[in-house]
Amino acid sequence: MKHGKKYMEAAKQVDNANLYDPEEAVALVKKCATAKFDETIEVHIRTGCDGRHAEEQIRGAVVLPNGTGKTVRVLVFAKGDKANEAEAAGADYVGGEELLPKIQNDGWLDFDVVVATPDMMGVVGRLGKVLGPKGLMPNPKAGTVTMDVTKAVNDIKAGKIEYRLDKANIVHCPIGKASFSEEQLGQNFKALMDAIVKAKPSTLKGTYLKSVTLTSTMGPGVRVNTLKF
Repeated sequence: MKHGKKYMEAAKQVDNANLYDPEEAVALVKKCATAKFDETIEVHIRTGCDGRHAEEQIRGAVVLPNGTGKTVRVLVFAKGDKANEAEAAGADYVGGEELLPKIQNDGWLDFDVVVATPDMMGVVGRLGKVLGPKGLMPNPKAGTVTMDVTKAVNDIKAGKIEYRLDKANIVHCPIGKASFSEEQLGQNFKALMDAIVKAKPSTLKGTYLKSVTLTSTMGPGVRVNTLKF
């Protein structure tokens, strides 16, 4: 892949042989984010887990103290009082079975997170083929299948993110924007890493955190010293 001039300039500031302390890494990634738009700062965590084994799966959610810098649109599947609660909490869309044709046939996907009350999972399950591949299926582990729709919507709006292993056993998560202060990014990074460390499978043998890399949308990766966690 050929990189542009800006990327090459930024990459010169990063020593690939070095493992940076979290504070240094955050400062460096922020400095290297020179695109004309507000780049997203992401963390990529390569783990020693084998996601093919259920007991080594990592999945959960964490509320970032300073949010993600992104406006998140929430769809809640609920009925009756729970639908009213979801609306009061600020959900962008609330509904039930009547939304199925809109999503299945019209390809409507103007939402970033789906929350459902347990009694609606039979309905939501019928959307598995559409929502599943996009990572939008509600899940109890991520707190998106719940009777407490108020808390779920509030947490998501406040900056709750999901983390899970991909097929290569890597976790990818946003922790904010380049316009955030170093302190805000640092606090978000710490909150995510604390959650990941806590999620370590008890059955895992060998190294858990193989590598942790911070990067901005258009910038080079900065490797973080995993011994700090």
